[in-house]
Amino acid sequence: MDALLICTCTGYLCPGVTSYVAEQLGLRNDVFLQDLVGLGCGAAIPCLRAAQAVLALQPTAVVACVAVEVCSAAFYLDDDPGVLVSACLFGDGAAATIWRGTPGPCGLRCDSFTTLHQPENRDRIRFEMKDGKLRNLLDVAVPKLAAAAVESLLADERKRAGVRSITRMIAHVGGRDVLDAIEKSCHGFDLTASREILRECGNVSSPSVLFALERALRDGSPDEEGDWWLTSFGAGFSAHGCRVGI
Repeated sequence: MDALLICTCTGYLCPGVTSYVAEQLGLRNDVFLQDLVGLGCGAAIPCLRAAQAVLALQPTAVVACVAVEVCSAAFYLDDDPGVLVSACLFGDGAAATIWRGTPGPCGLRCDSFTTLHQPENRDRIRFEMKDGKLRNLLDVAVPKLAAAAVESLLADERKRAGVRSITRMIAHVGGRDVLDAIEKSCHGFDLTASREILRECGNVSSPSVLFALERALRDGSPDEEGDWWLTSFGAGFSAHGCRVGI
């Protein structure tokens, strides 16, 4: 391993989580460690984008990307509808991927990263500190915001010259209403893998899109006919996309 990148938003440590994971894994003491915090549910794709940057400078490197959230560490209850939905929706989870600059055993590539920021909607979904605890703010407008952002990113990706067709969408498990809104705004895509993960695991925040990707890969993988498109969204308000193909 030459680099270890970990994203999380459900806890803050200094030194970061990478320090502890690198120690437990027995990694070399010159491995590059990078912690990405504060990106919320959308963090996995920016973490993959950071891995791409590492590999651009060091194509022979082996890079591990880990998304981990312990949402139960931010469990908070009051009478606010958004807080109650959060308590019912979020769960704990972690996902890891390994990347190289040259084709690996599975033959998948990850590229064409895109991002959309909407700071005017920052307070629609975020953590705040209350009574010494993290309290999740979740606005009723989030499903509509997420669907519009994903639709915009997808439209821009399809407009790029010379790109392959997109045959499948893999979306962050934001919640039932979020997935309904995305399917309505992005016609022709079936988000069954995301719905299955939501039903079995809940919204595990940043690892969710990787959980859904793993589930989708059980049924096959991208082929010569086109790429899969991953999308995640969350705090910022921000949304992200990337292609997975062969």
